[in-house]
Amino acid sequence: MPNIGPLELVVILVVVLLPFGAKRLPELGKSLGSGMREFKDSVTGKDSDDKAPTELEAGDPPQPADAATRTEAPVEAEPRT
Repeated sequence: MPNIGPLELVVILVVVLLPFGAKRLPELGKSLGSGMREFKDSVTGKDSDDKAPTELEAGDPPQPADAATRTEAPVEAEPRT
């Protein structure tokens, strides 16, 4: 794979500037960076929600299911034909 030199970087910058303009470039860079960071965190398993305790970790014991949600007899699957 060929190396990317300064001339190639200038050509890429000009090609990006033409359709998007100078005002939207910082916006695009910021959204691209946050998207890459979010992807990296999801791949490595890091999550910003991991720091907050869940309902079960807060000390409340789990509540039993209501009798209305329980089934009295197991549901049988229909035989395959």
